[in-house]
Amino acid sequence: MDAPRLRIKAVELFERPVRFVKPFRFGAVTVEEAPQAFVRALVAVEGVGEAWGCTAEMMMPRWFDKRPERSPAQTVDGLRRSLALAREAYLAVARPAAAFAHHAEARKVQETACLAAGETRLSAAYGPALIAKAVLDGLLRAVGLDFFTGMAANVAGIDARLTPDLAGFDLDGFLKGLSPLEAVSVRHTVGLLDDPEGLRALASNLRHFKIKLGGDPAADIARLRAIAAVLDAMPGGYRATLDGNEQYPDTAALGAFLDGMEAAPDLAAFRRNLLYIEQPIARERALDEPLGSIGAYHAFIIDESDDSYAAFPQARAVGYRGVSSKSCKGLYKAVLNAARCAAWNGDGARHFVSAEDLTCQAGLAVQQDAALVALLGIGHAERNGHQYVHGFAGAPDTEAEAFLTAHPGFYTRDGGGVRLNVDGGSLPTAPVRVPGFAHAAEPRWDSLQPLATPAAIKESVP
Repeated sequence: MDAPRLRIKAVELFERPVRFVKPFRFGAVTVEEAPQAFVRALVAVEGVGEAWGCTAEMMMPRWFDKRPERSPAQTVDGLRRSLALAREAYLAVARPAAAFAHHAEARKVQETACLAAGETRLSAAYGPALIAKAVLDGLLRAVGLDFFTGMAANVAGIDARLTPDLAGFDLDGFLKGLSPLEAVSVRHTVGLLDDPEGLRALASNLRHFKIKLGGDPAADIARLRAIAAVLDAMPGGYRATLDGNEQYPDTAALGAFLDGMEAAPDLAAFRRNLLYIEQPIARERALDEPLGSIGAYHAFIIDESDDSYAAFPQARAVGYRGVSSKSCKGLYKAVLNAARCAAWNGDGARHFVSAEDLTCQAGLAVQQDAALVALLGIGHAERNGHQYVHGFAGAPDTEAEAFLTAHPGFYTRDGGGVRLNVDGGSLPTAPVRVPGFAHAAEPRWDSLQPLATPAAIKESVP
């Protein structure tokens, strides 16, 4: 069956400030607050009718754009610019088309405009990624399908136009064959400012951990020893990942860290429990420098280098085995990268997609990302929003109550507020199996601010 064709009649952009309850340090960046972007899109589906769809994502400073000459505020402005240009590009597609076709056409136009405005490719991908989610939500609502059922039927019309290496691959069959998970385990991030001793309190319910690296081999090894001493004592065992956040300048420096880790007797158990190492090398060099022999230590994945639909094959060619899924980088890209793994692994290879997170906040963002992770069969996902932000911080109480009521089991009460229910160490997916893209409640739109206008393109935004 052909995917439904639709027109995008309106796109509305909003934001809300979010204050963190403790500093989040990753790489050379420490974040204590950031705005969250919200998108609403009105779609008209041929032969069906109209429906609004929505989504949300944090606008995290100095992650999408780490150029030293850019201030944190300027990098957030770049994400606003990406959204504003994506809105123009999506609304410019006048003819009816499948949801994925809208994304493919608008993304190409928007990326060109974003790069011409001086933004990075990763920042450029942000706007289309969010609007694509909102459009898909509207489509699913119009046709009365939940996310898992709609994706199995390829209601968005995903094809290989952006991934020519998948030409001839049965994408419809791949999507139909996915088996969404009933729950996704929470992977707890240990930020560079987080006290390793604080992990002892988590032993009762968490088994997956992600440890940030700072880029100094000796300091990173010393810190890992302190963390491993706590994790090794946890009953029930654990699995861990490492995140370099681009802090190692090249493979020589990374090799020094790996040699030190291999030589440390007290890290033997940690090495056995280590699943993969994420983006250790700066994005400017990562895809140009083969991992070579260091790729034999552990599996490596890209994250910040994943700035285009071509990035994963490029990374594979230089020795990386995996790529991260993040809704802020693109729902469709995550799905197509998972299809690539299915195609590549047919010959016995072991390529994979991991589930990473900036700080998916309670509500739309974490629910939609959890559904995507479950769809792709990824058993554990980094989840930062619940520990660096208190519940629905910044949202009206009525909004938090609406999500708690609409998604029982996904949230819980805590100290008079509502927060993500991670007490059991995982997030259930049944509460988000509802018509639309994983939500039956919405933000209080009257409580949001219009998306601020980026100064550099103030005159071009309608």
